[in-house]
Amino acid sequence: MSFRWVAFTAAVILSCEFASAQAPRVLTLDSAFARALEKNPELARLDSVREGARAALDAESQGPPLRLELELENAPRSDQDSSFDSAETTLSLASVFERGGKREARAAAADAQLNAVELQGEQRRADLLAEVARRYLDVVAAQSMAELVDAEVKQRQEVLGATAQRVRAGATPDSVRLSAEAALARATLQRERLQWQGRAAALRLSLLWRSRAADFDRASGDLLTIPATPTLASLRDLVERSPELRRFADESRLREARLQLARSARDTDIDWRAGVRRLEEDGSWAAVLGISVPIGNSSRAEPRMRAAQADLAALTFEREAEELSLEATLVEAHMRLSAASAEVTAARDILLPKFAQAERASERAFRAGALSYTEWAQLQSEEMAARREQLLAAVEAHRALIEIQRLTGSPFVTRNLP
Repeated sequence: MSFRWVAFTAAVILSCEFASAQAPRVLTLDSAFARALEKNPELARLDSVREGARAALDAESQGPPLRLELELENAPRSDQDSSFDSAETTLSLASVFERGGKREARAAAADAQLNAVELQGEQRRADLLAEVARRYLDVVAAQSMAELVDAEVKQRQEVLGATAQRVRAGATPDSVRLSAEAALARATLQRERLQWQGRAAALRLSLLWRSRAADFDRASGDLLTIPATPTLASLRDLVERSPELRRFADESRLREARLQLARSARDTDIDWRAGVRRLEEDGSWAAVLGISVPIGNSSRAEPRMRAAQADLAALTFEREAEELSLEATLVEAHMRLSAASAEVTAARDILLPKFAQAERASERAFRAGALSYTEWAQLQSEEMAARREQLLAAVEAHRALIEIQRLTGSPFVTRNLP
């Protein structure tokens, strides 16, 4: 094998490795979701809360404990030589016989609390996904705006070239060239500012999976691709299954269990004990039985019952208020989505094509000397403003869609950010 061939092969390998090393690292929305769900500390905290709720359920499911009691009586006595000549020692087991289903009521309350924690975890997960989607949208929006400004920079460069050509030909004063240079510098500075905003947005997104540095170069997504707007009626049906409203079912079970626990307090528990007693005077043994019954439990339980009943009755109004609040937010988000989607479509189909035609005609007229620089630059500025407005409308549409998904509890499977 010749040295030239070896050198050529090595150069090819090195160039491939260099190209691979320079390939941009692209983050997808699915990947961002997976990273956040795996490493977000809030979800890890909820795992501990869930384990604590399970332990509380195990604890409340247990019955009253047995007590081992040792009692020594008649020792010492003042009229005896030995302090224990007539002592009586009692060894017994004691516990409480619960009545009224107290154990079952405690277990039901703990189980309802566990279900509430599970639903809270689901709601936190949905909130986290929504926050990931929002921050991901910020990254894609900064990238898209930077690309738009980059196109403006190239446009300003072309204008500057055409202006310089006319200045050299003596057809345009030098002040026009200076104005074109200022416009180019302004667009360049704006592009740099947007690039910094993009890096900041990428860092904010990475913090959701506990990364203090963005390990990606770009986030994939096309903001101008907006899914079809669902009908408001279909969204109202989805709201009924949202975590915000589903939690009221678990809360109702929890408050009903607390009411049952308060009712069970009316039934008096019976303390009992059974054991043996040794009489030291003659060395004999005797059986010992005892019970203790509190008096007046029913009257003491009445205030707690009324409080639990009022708490349960208030839940109906709480749910209605939450439902109205959710529907108001949903209607607002749906209107924002519809309006922004219509604006994006109108700009794409009507406004921007006309601007493109006008810009081409203006360029030809400027080069022919039939149009001033000010008129051409004004038209270009208006076209770029229309593109920015379209992009901002697209961002608004995606924000509204994310909010709708969060409100309805629907999974984030609609690839609004492909």
